[in-house]
Formats: sequence, structure tokens, C-alpha cells
Amino acid sequence: MIRHIIAAIATLLALWAMYFMYQLDVKAERLKQIQEVIRKSHQEVHLKQTVQPIQKAPTTTASQEAKKKENEAEQKLKALKERAGNMMAFKVSPLYKQKCSSCHGVNGEGIIGPKLVGKNESEVYQALVDFKSGKRKNYVMYGLLTKMSDDEIKALSKEIGTFAQKMEAASK
Repeated sequence: MIRHIIAAIATLLALWAMYFMYQLDVKAERLKQIQEVIRKSHQEVHLKQTVQPIQKAPTTTASQEAKKKENEAEQKLKALKERAGNMMAFKVSPLYKQKCSSCHGVNGEGIIGPKLVGKNESEVYQALVDFKSGKRKNYVMYGLLTKMSDDEIKALSKEIGTFAQKMEAASK
């Protein structure tokens, strides 16, 4: 009976974590849209400055206001980036997003579950097989893996094994 309660709680936590990751994906997409708007606005401001005649006092005030607005936008963008963390540092498969990201993070850096970055393919594969067989006890992992095929487990293992290289490439 207690196992079922623990499994239910773990499932609820996993569902909440998936919803949370979905919300972060939405915010990351919004961040991309904001970056695009900022990028376009820089071009528009640049074009307007080359067309408009130079004025002494009003240009300085307008320039200061433009810089102030730009600084505010940059601060908001920085806050969003910090809030999102290293989200979307590199692309992951839909299978990883669906099965793993809610606990292990979008890029495998760990949230509820342990950090996966730096683990090699065979290490991850063996751990997944052990969870699926029940050799290692974790109700959430067991629940996720029981319906997965061996090919899916191998694909996840291979993908997770490349996270360290992807993270390094994304940080350059």
C-alpha cells in the first residue's frame, strides 16, 4: 500500500515537473521573440539616425532616452536569461524532453533527478536497464521505463552520452 502511495506521489511530482518544464519552454520561446524584437529595433534605430538631421540639445535628450530604454530592455532580457538558466543550451530529442527533462533538466544538469551531463553512453544504458528490471529501485524511473522499448532506451543513452560535448560546444 505504501509503495502505491509513494508511486502516486512520485508520479504527481513528475507530472508537475513536466508542466514546469513546459512553462520554461514557453518562456524560452518568449525570450527568443524578445531577442528578435530587440535585434530588429537596433536596425530601425540605426536607420533613423542616419536619415534624421543632427540636432544639438534634443538629439542628446532623445539619445539618452533611447539608451535608457535600451538599458531597461537589456536588464529585462538579462533577468529572463537568468531566470531560464542555461535552458535550451542545445537541442534535445522529443523523447528526452518527454521522458527525462522534467527531472533531469532540459540539458541534463539535474533538477529533481541527478545530473546526467558527463555520463557516458554505456553507464547511462546500464542504469536505465537496471531501473527497468527493478535491480535499482526508483518508482518514477521504473514507471517511465516499463513502456519503453530497448531501442528507445539505447537512443536515450546515446543522446545523454553526448551532453557533455554539446554543452561544451554551446558554451563557445
